[in-house]
Amino acid sequence: MPEAASASFSARAESSLAVSWPMRVQDPRLGLVERWLRYAVPGILAVFLACLIGLAALHIQGQKAEILAGAKAEVEGFARLAARAITSAGGRAGDLRALLPESERHPGRRLLLLRPDARIAAAHPPLPDSSTTLAEVLGESEPLSGLGERAGAMALDLPGGESVLAAIHSLPDGAGQVAVLQPIEPLMRGWSARARDQIVLVAAAILVIVGVGLAYGLQSRQATRADRAREQIRGRLETALRRGACGLWDWDIARGRIYWSDSMYALLGYQRQHEYLSFGAVNALVHPDDGDLYSLARGLAANQTCVDHAFRMRGADGAYVWLRARAEVMPDATDGGRHLVGIATDITEQRALEETNAASDMRLRDAVEAISEAFVLWDTGNRLVLCNSKFRHLHALSPEDAQSGRSYIDVMGRGVLPQVRRESPEANLALTGLAARTFEAELTDGRWLQISERRTKDGGYVSVGTDITSLKRHQEQLQASERELIETVKDLKRSRRTLELQTQQLADLAERYLDQKAAAEAASQAKSEFLANMSHELRTPLNAIIGFADVMENAVLGPLGTPRYTEYCRDIRESGSHLLSMIDDILNMARLEARRVRLNPRTIPADAAVASVLGLVEAAAREKGIAVGIDVQPGIELLADPSAMQQILANLVQNAVKFTPAGGRIAVRVRRAGASTHLFVEDSGIGIPRADLARLGRPFTQVEAQMTRSHKGSGLGLAITRSMVELHGGSLRIRSEETVGTVVLVRLPAPAPEQTDRLGRAVAAPRNDGRKSAAA
Repeated sequence: MPEAASASFSARAESSLAVSWPMRVQDPRLGLVERWLRYAVPGILAVFLACLIGLAALHIQGQKAEILAGAKAEVEGFARLAARAITSAGGRAGDLRALLPESERHPGRRLLLLRPDARIAAAHPPLPDSSTTLAEVLGESEPLSGLGERAGAMALDLPGGESVLAAIHSLPDGAGQVAVLQPIEPLMRGWSARARDQIVLVAAAILVIVGVGLAYGLQSRQATRADRAREQIRGRLETALRRGACGLWDWDIARGRIYWSDSMYALLGYQRQHEYLSFGAVNALVHPDDGDLYSLARGLAANQTCVDHAFRMRGADGAYVWLRARAEVMPDATDGGRHLVGIATDITEQRALEETNAASDMRLRDAVEAISEAFVLWDTGNRLVLCNSKFRHLHALSPEDAQSGRSYIDVMGRGVLPQVRRESPEANLALTGLAARTFEAELTDGRWLQISERRTKDGGYVSVGTDITSLKRHQEQLQASERELIETVKDLKRSRRTLELQTQQLADLAERYLDQKAAAEAASQAKSEFLANMSHELRTPLNAIIGFADVMENAVLGPLGTPRYTEYCRDIRESGSHLLSMIDDILNMARLEARRVRLNPRTIPADAAVASVLGLVEAAAREKGIAVGIDVQPGIELLADPSAMQQILANLVQNAVKFTPAGGRIAVRVRRAGASTHLFVEDSGIGIPRADLARLGRPFTQVEAQMTRSHKGSGLGLAITRSMVELHGGSLRIRSEETVGTVVLVRLPAPAPEQTDRLGRAVAAPRNDGRKSAAA
């Protein structure tokens, strides 16, 4: 092949196939890397062993240091506790045995009580008679006597050679000192055992790593032997190429690489670039409609030993070449793998002729299958030539039952003849000699067929069954529609008379509705005016009652005589004040319902509004021990009427204080949310049942039952608050959970000049839906 064909194959293999041929085993760079690895891996293992031994040694020393540090802290703490215990016991030396009982937690520990002159007053366990001072016990160079408590616990060597941890602590008022001596050797027994175990584990790991290194060396030797085996395979393949006249394949199944002979390259128009081809590169050359090598590999994995397969592969010029591959699986005695060895022959011309015939036959079958009628063709010997799926469905035949070449008796014996309910009398037999006939039949499933039977020129027989069910049903529907039309005309006449009666009834109902609506509005207006007048009339005597009760309680005109009268006056004043607040709520509710409330909205600082309201409940919250928190972002302003805003916040915060138990918390937060301002009042009170949330905000509605009420109130606070918020163009939402708390959200429009003007006009004009807004 020319060099251009070779370049075309190389570019296609590296770009369109997105693969590259593997390098030869004899590549000097791979050999150099392999030699370096044979020496580098043992070195890496040696460095790893050295690091492992060093880390183990550091870990053992760290454990020893940790034990000594804990023992020092314990000795120092014990000295402090012993000094405190001796002080509380009056400094008696006989209590040392009780302070230091026999225990395995501190084996060999000794407690010394020193006098102000540094002489030993008492010791437990007892000391030899020759030791009377601390210097005689610890040695002349001991630093504890000079440093005292500042020295903490120190490691010292006694004159006898024993290593101990020593700590000293002074008694109050210079009454002496307490010294504690703890031998180190008993403390380190457990550490010695653990150190031995760790050394054994490290030694075992070293043995394992050394074994891995030896195994690596043996594996390297086996790899060298495998390279020599590959050279032998190459020799056998070269021999096969000299003896064969076709393209030779040798597929190493285990390694996923394929060897092609030179004749195979010439057959496809390529030139050899590398020794072996990768599995993916060869599979990419196979036409996608002819399967792939993966399915062939799965067959070989399922113990398939022979291959006889025809497929197309793309040549160097881009055209596909038909190949027929015959191969057999051969085991490799060297490494125990399997090779698929065989030849591939060019069958392009043969396949082109077969495809031409198959295309003609397929076009005929597609045309027969595409028609909407049931079609069947029989030859002169009454054997099946061709039929479509409609015919098989009509006779309940499977594709296997209706195979070409079967006799009429065999095919129809496997199927089911459709049961005919009746035949059309007007087209029973329309014969033209004896060559054809056409008739209509109704099947038991309700379908209608028009069956046409004809003889072919060669003596065969063709039958076509057309489904005319829709035509028949359309005809029947036309007749039924005519009958229904007549009945519909009659029904329309009856419906018109009924409609006239219903129109008269609706007019009467509308007139009664308007009368009842006017009566209801008059009653509501009268109720609101009555409540307003009644509230005004009650305020005058209540103010007198409250004022006189306050005068009598404070004894302005002189003592009342009995102190209980003062309590009665306080009760009268508090009850009158409570009743007055309820009357004020009723009056406010009546004003809201009567559209008598006029707002003067303007921008007010949010932090000032919240602070002024919290001052009203500060005393009540302090009395119940409730923590009140304020979280207002700086610079936020509210668009509201100042007095109305104070009433809204006061009602919400007072409710939170009222229904929050002692020790609870209340939080007031203000946030900007887009074109709105959100005010949150959150408490950890008793909460509200989920079923009662929908009733909150209605006038005179309270969650607690009348017989179990524990909080006073008229039930108008939330109704007034909701109405005030809605007058500002906002909304109020409540989220609550029993025993957890309640969160009330007030959403108000953010300050803007056009919103201020619009809100002022809205609250000044009377609204027909104000009653619905106040009770929402």
